[in-house]
Order: sequence, then structure tokens, then C-alpha cells
Amino acid sequence: MQNIIFFGNSLTAGYQLPASAAFPSLLQQRLDSLNLPYKTFNYGVSGETSAGGRQRVASVLARQPVDVFVLELGANDGLRGIPVRETTQNLQAIIDQVRLKYPEARIVLVGLEFPFDLSALGGHQYGRYAAEFKALFRILAEKNSLPFVPFLLQGVLGRRELNLPDGVHPNAAGHKLLADNVWAVLSGLLTT
Repeated sequence: MQNIIFFGNSLTAGYQLPASAAFPSLLQQRLDSLNLPYKTFNYGVSGETSAGGRQRVASVLARQPVDVFVLELGANDGLRGIPVRETTQNLQAIIDQVRLKYPEARIVLVGLEFPFDLSALGGHQYGRYAAEFKALFRILAEKNSLPFVPFLLQGVLGRRELNLPDGVHPNAAGHKLLADNVWAVLSGLLTT
């Protein structure tokens, strides 16, 4: 049995949903249905920033061997306007810690982007931030030669019927699409 660690924020945790409805659990169901020898672990923490993840990752890596590590952090950095350079450094530090402790682990980077043009909120600097924020994930993936999920919320963002009333967090139906988005990349890494 190999372990897949999902390390992220509320999107991974399944904010306000039963654990069984969050995309890591849905992926476990898919793995089981295909008789693939993998166990998923959901280490999503609502509200977590990349800095929080950087502080927390060592304790998660100490809990069980890691064969696949799915890194989904950064959304809360973006919402808080944390400098892209800082988010990039934190995510790189997490990748480095995983590689140091588990050199054979396959790491998947999950990308995020802002759903709307922020320039209407006060000028071009928001638009530039959104573009830099979106780009940081692809740049990190390429620099580290990581499999990359371009946009976790593809097909979900902005669709009321797939989100909780807050319009930010996917509902159970939305998490099914998140699972599909991650599976499209993850499935290529799994060995039977």
C-alpha cells in the first residue's frame, strides 16, 4: 500500500462538508474501485497560508511514509495579498522538505488563480498581482519538474450550483469536479 498525502487548505479539507465528500476521499473511492494499492490522507486545514503550511509540513511528513504528495496551498495568500515572492518561497520550502525526507516521493503541484479581473477594484496593480499569482504555480512546477494541475477550481469557480452559499468553497457536487481535475494528473503517476 502506498500513501498519497493531500496537503492544503479549506479546498482540500472540504470546508463545511463531511470528510467523505472532500475530493481526497472521492479519489480514495476511485482508487478502491480500480483496486489500486493507495491510501489517501487529507491534511487540509481551512484558512492555512503557504507560511502556515511551511511550519506544519515537517509534522505531517513524520506521520507516515509519503509516496505521493499533492501540494495545494496559496489561495489564502492570494486573498490576503501576500507578495507572490513570499508565497513562492514558502511553497518551494515545502517541496524541498518533502524531497529531503522522501527523495523518491512524487510531488504534484496544484495551481490556483483569481476568478475575476481585480483591476476594477482599484487599478492595474490588482490585475498584475492576479497574473503573477497565477503564473507562480506553473513557474514552480517547471522549475521543480513537477506534475501540475493547472487550476484546481476549473469548471467550478463562479458556478453557483457547485459552490456553497459563500460562493468561494465548492459544495459536494463541486468537489466531484475537483476530484476529476486532480485525477487527470494524478492518475498518470500511479503504478499498480
